[in-house]
Formats: sequence, C-alpha cells, structure tokens
Amino acid sequence: EDLAAAAEVLKGQKVADYVKLIVTPASRKIYKQAMDLGIMETLAEAGAIITHPGCGLCCGRTGGILSDGERVVATNNRNFLGRMGTSKVEIFLASPRTAAACAVAGKIVTPK
Repeated sequence: EDLAAAAEVLKGQKVADYVKLIVTPASRKIYKQAMDLGIMETLAEAGAIITHPGCGLCCGRTGGILSDGERVVATNNRNFLGRMGTSKVEIFLASPRTAAACAVAGKIVTPK
C-alpha cells in the first residue's frame, strides 16, 4: 500500500532533475505484488531508482549515504544523526505520498 500511495502521486509526473528518488520494496513478495499491479512501472517511469528488496536506505545501504548539507525525505522509521551519512545531513521522515510529492517538487512540500 505504501508503494501504491507513492505511485498514485507520481503517475504522469517526473522526479525533479536534481533529486534522487530511491524505492526499496520491503520484501520479494511486496516487490512481486507491486510488479503485478504495475506499480513498479509507474515508479520507474517517474524516474525512481528501484533497489533490491530489503531494509534499504535506513542504514545507509544502496546509495543512501549522504554528504554534509544534503537533505533526505525518508519513509523509514529512523532519523537520528549519522544514520544515513554524516551528522550534518538533514533527515525528515514522511509518508510515502509526501515523499513522492517532494521528489516531484524538488523541495519539501505536502501532497495535493
């Protein structure tokens, strides 16, 4: 349902040029369901980078290491300093809909 919510926001949209939207399905089962429903296609068409299923960026894996001054809008459950890079990274936690809207807008916004 989280991937579907993000795809709903992203359908027909493109991720901002200077934004990296990384999508990590929680499991192979979720990945397959999202593939079967066309959700992954919608995410990919919008410009999302889709990684292998698993924990993903919450522990700084799969392209999730950020540099000083970078900002991330994440849908995980952790945002303590140093979690995704240096202690000078700004981490904001949000819903999948909000994260998708931010990726399109290229800044922190609320979904319409």
